[in-house]
Amino acid sequence: MPLDTIYVVRHGFRSAWSVDHTTGAYTSTVRSPTGIPADPPLTSYGKRQATEMAAHLATLEPAIDAVYSTPAPSSHSAVPASAVIRPEHGISEWFGSAPFEHPRPAEGQVLKGMFPAYSLEYESARRPSTKGETVAELYARVGEVVEAVVRRSEAEGHRSIVLCTHAAVVIALGRVLTGRVPESPDVRDFQAYTCGLSTYTRKNPTTGDSEYVQPKTRVVSLFST
Repeated sequence: MPLDTIYVVRHGFRSAWSVDHTTGAYTSTVRSPTGIPADPPLTSYGKRQATEMAAHLATLEPAIDAVYSTPAPSSHSAVPASAVIRPEHGISEWFGSAPFEHPRPAEGQVLKGMFPAYSLEYESARRPSTKGETVAELYARVGEVVEAVVRRSEAEGHRSIVLCTHAAVVIALGRVLTGRVPESPDVRDFQAYTCGLSTYTRKNPTTGDSEYVQPKTRVVSLFST
């Protein structure tokens, strides 16, 4: 069965964090529940957003067959309560290239303790470099994950899935899924509102044909908005 629909969701509004680009030290205004400064908690407003989004996702048609989420706990609250969270590191936060190491997600056992629906069995398709990525490398990472997730979804007979992620990855997913990758990454095309929902439907759901485009990096062109 071809995968017809991919829903893309960004996490709710969260507390701020910052990084000293000379030392690589991360700090946050509010203590993170995981102890990782780049993993700040949702604000009260963000929690309300996430609750509303989780309820809305449970009503979608076609219904969601599987949930893939960044390991960051800020995204897990937007997942319907009945869903199993498949932690996909390939849709983790984007950090720019740097001479220092960026924070890594919390260990699976820690996140499982916070969110019982967090799967410890799922194996990620890709993990980003701890030294960050260029924009081209972000596209390549997202493209590889899309291919892997589509392949897995079709093997499991899934018709629709949701990807819960971060702002830069929301935009990259839109560009990769549609094949509309601008020459400049600064082009304003796909929106990434907090707890925003984007829906992508397959161009040819009857055949499941895969189309590819290859500007400066290979990206998947399977879906249209």
